[in-house]
Amino acid sequence: MMLVSTISYVDRNTLAVLIPTIMRETGLSVEQYSWVVSGFSVAYMVGNPLWGRLLDRWGVRLGMLVAVGIWTAASTAHAWAYGFLSLLLLRVVLGFGEGATFPGALRTVVQTLPETSRARGTALSYSGGALGAIITPWVVTPIFRAYGWPAAFLFTGGIGALWLAWWAWLSRRPDLRAAPVIEAAAPVSWRDPRIWAFIVIYSFGAAPLGFVLYTSSIYLSRVFQIAQGDLGYYLWIPPLGWEVGYFFWGWYLDLRPATRTTYSRIFALGLVLSLPFAFVPQITSLPLLLFALFFAMFTTGAFIVPAIGYATLIFSTRQTGLIAGLGAGSFSAVTAVVMPICGRLFDQRDYASAFLLVTALPVLGYGLWRALDRD
Repeated sequence: MMLVSTISYVDRNTLAVLIPTIMRETGLSVEQYSWVVSGFSVAYMVGNPLWGRLLDRWGVRLGMLVAVGIWTAASTAHAWAYGFLSLLLLRVVLGFGEGATFPGALRTVVQTLPETSRARGTALSYSGGALGAIITPWVVTPIFRAYGWPAAFLFTGGIGALWLAWWAWLSRRPDLRAAPVIEAAAPVSWRDPRIWAFIVIYSFGAAPLGFVLYTSSIYLSRVFQIAQGDLGYYLWIPPLGWEVGYFFWGWYLDLRPATRTTYSRIFALGLVLSLPFAFVPQITSLPLLLFALFFAMFTTGAFIVPAIGYATLIFSTRQTGLIAGLGAGSFSAVTAVVMPICGRLFDQRDYASAFLLVTALPVLGYGLWRALDRD
């Protein structure tokens, strides 16, 4: 599950790494690129809870074979994208398929690990996303330099095909072939304010994550004048914070009682740590900028990992696929709304407003969570 989440982020982050060149060659504006990101995010939003339901019923073996097959085909086809509409269509298909990533990860954690190890198991399986974002610049930049940007997407399709072959063999394990009923429980009720509390703390708290992933290459290219061929030397640093954050917050949680008080304190800490992000446009030092982006992605782990723990504490572990789908899907919905706004602000070179907007979202999410966290 860690490896497939790694591949999913290599697939989606390849476009983010190469977008300065792709925009130049296809004539895309930042706002059009943001709508492409939004299309991916909407499809990902729809795909997450849908795949969550399907994985809870089909099991991870069949469900992941189908989902990864869909997104591998879409990723490969990016090599022949020629403009806004074709790129948008392919990102929609890619986003829908990749909606199975985190529901599949959490479903596997619950089926294969004891309760005392699940926070770390969740952190490990989810951390592949951060790992994929870290390695993508190092992998695709040499391919781009040697063969051009279309070849990078052929590479992403190839690694997806290799994972499918490996998963077909590995998932013969008895605990992965089926979707056992772990415990009986009533379905999640949309009238329960706690499901909405989970959705807002996850999606708004993690909002800086998507923003940094999708805009870092453009910001570094435009503000710090870094060429496409050199971006790979820098773009791995911010998602390293995401990777460290997942493991740190997972370890931190496993050492504490799984109570709502514990989650509340971590969310409050994450809120405080997220506030300096608003001042990133004031930074003129490249090393300091990279640290600020690193720290922002580290901080999102204080919302994501505890939010999953909060949801599984309140709702049945039978609902893990749906819970993971709702979390990642709601995050994607926020990204779909915010990115076109930020894209327009970037076209206007109004970076301060874009960073301020994104910084306000965890504040809003925490406030809504406090209001909704009741039986």
